[in-house]
Amino acid sequence: MTKTYDQYRESTLGRADVEDTPELLAYYRQLEDLKVGALWTVANKIEPWQPKSDSVPVVWRYKDLRETVLRSVELVTPEKAGRRVIYLNNPGRTEVSAAVGWLYSGLQVMHPGELASAHAHSSSALRFIMEGRGAYTIVDGHKMTLGANDFVLTPNGTWHEHGVESDGLPCIWQDGLDIPLVNALEAGFYAVHPDLQQAVGFPVDDQVSLWGAAGLRPQNIGWNKPYSPLFKYQWEPTYEALRRYSEAREDNPFDGALMHYTNPVSGGHVMATIGASMQLLRPGFVGKAHRHTGSFLYQVAKGKGYSIINGQRLDWQERDIFCVPSWAWHEHVNESGTDDACLFCFSDLPVMEKLGLYREEALADNDGHQPVATSN
Repeated sequence: MTKTYDQYRESTLGRADVEDTPELLAYYRQLEDLKVGALWTVANKIEPWQPKSDSVPVVWRYKDLRETVLRSVELVTPEKAGRRVIYLNNPGRTEVSAAVGWLYSGLQVMHPGELASAHAHSSSALRFIMEGRGAYTIVDGHKMTLGANDFVLTPNGTWHEHGVESDGLPCIWQDGLDIPLVNALEAGFYAVHPDLQQAVGFPVDDQVSLWGAAGLRPQNIGWNKPYSPLFKYQWEPTYEALRRYSEAREDNPFDGALMHYTNPVSGGHVMATIGASMQLLRPGFVGKAHRHTGSFLYQVAKGKGYSIINGQRLDWQERDIFCVPSWAWHEHVNESGTDDACLFCFSDLPVMEKLGLYREEALADNDGHQPVATSN
């Protein structure tokens, strides 16, 4: 009797429809001795019908983490630790220290007068400032001052260091890197600056002055590097742009008003392997569910609400962080009737797009909404 497609697919989810026999088992052992294997024993594991992420939906609540992060200041110094960071460990990705998929994230804390040594690495990195005053980053000699909700790049291969001015306040920011991806590709290098600190060779915030004017490009300033020259994207103009965008058109049914941070030279993503965005959910916004390939890590820049991810409700408020694994159904809701909610996000979207692996689909059932199985 011929099997239907669904019956065939169900029968081969774990492995091909081949029954073990004494002869086959002996054959498999022979193959192992030769350091080879039979494809039919692993085909459906290594070539699934659709993506199945090991990552699980998680929300890291800032009110639960903040005091623990600050306590690390009493226990280790930036000099001893290299970087004083508490990293986010997804229960499904602990073997690679990832927050979701192949993306790493951590909360770094620095006190006034502290600075970390300059270093460079193969991984692309970003910073999203959560709280404090007086923080700065230096990237290849360009010093940038940092405020809450500012988004900062430290692209792969650049010398970079961080610190807090002596008259500032304790600062906490989120680090985002593609360390797990670079390690999976076995391409990671790390170096410490020979002088430990780098000289500042340009006026403070010069890259913002040169490249930060919306729609304008400076003349006679060449830039041919594979990342954005605008190392700092400030919160105030970002929020204003989102508000104008939201007022100018109807909401996207899934993401409200969503805007991508871009390279002002190319118009593309800010870095080759990590993309970033900010979206505004208007008061009372109820998004519909969709899913797409790629791993996405969100930080709440403003407001509060919740997201439903694969049937699990995750409530969030300002400074909380949550993740959406690849091919997970998700929808976002702003519960407030009066205030905007804004979500910063970084992802591996540039990788998905460049490799031709990006795919997206909307949920057709239940008017585009998931049933909620659990809440967190």
